[in-house]
Amino acid sequence: MHSPHPALRPYVAAAVGYRHEGFPPGEHLGLPSPWLTLVLTLDEPLVMAAHADPRQAPGSFDALGGLHTRPARIVHPGRQAGVQLSLTPAGARALLGVPAGTLASLDCPLEDLLGRRGREMVERMRAAPDWPARFAALEAVLLLELHDDEPVPEVAEAWRLTTSAGGRLPVAEVAARVGWSVRHLEQRFRSETGLRPKEAARVVRFDRARRNLAARATTGRRIDLAGLAADGGFTDQAHLTREWRAFSGLSPTR
Repeated sequence: MHSPHPALRPYVAAAVGYRHEGFPPGEHLGLPSPWLTLVLTLDEPLVMAAHADPRQAPGSFDALGGLHTRPARIVHPGRQAGVQLSLTPAGARALLGVPAGTLASLDCPLEDLLGRRGREMVERMRAAPDWPARFAALEAVLLLELHDDEPVPEVAEAWRLTTSAGGRLPVAEVAARVGWSVRHLEQRFRSETGLRPKEAARVVRFDRARRNLAARATTGRRIDLAGLAADGGFTDQAHLTREWRAFSGLSPTR
């Protein structure tokens, strides 16, 4: 884990360097989350076998993935190494110069978004000798790209309410709190983020439940799906399982 530069913290929720080796060749699932995902690899580009939007053709590239509600499938040869940044929707405007809504369910080559800066970002990161230098090189380019461009305050507040409440607030309550009608909120929210308010709440609930389940599994604690459902704001365990299959294509225990 890396702590982002102070100027980037409102836009970068997490920054992780990763190196996985010694696994059999297989697939990695890119699951829905409340963040756009920027991935820069250290060797070969990502091989996308299937995108969140099935209309996109498979391809290989360093990528930016928008908010989505279906899993992406990434093929790997038994190893993966690179840097992954989790961007907030506000980060799409501030760092990429576009609203997150234009990137919804898309996996976009970095060069297509940032042009020469995108190539420079990858080249400088790959030339760096260690993780601190890689993050420094990446952030140096991102700071040059920083735009003074924010979502409208009502949408930003609706997003904050949705995520801070763990996806538990009804859409009508979110709309009332920002002073808009439900219909107007749905239109502006989807245009800005790429998700409807209700979809965003579902993604937030799923992401939190997935992380809680992963923490339990990796520490050897009992897998209590009914308790996980209650803690995560799901109606019951069956609701949790339906949502899990919708977002990942798998059951929670898989």
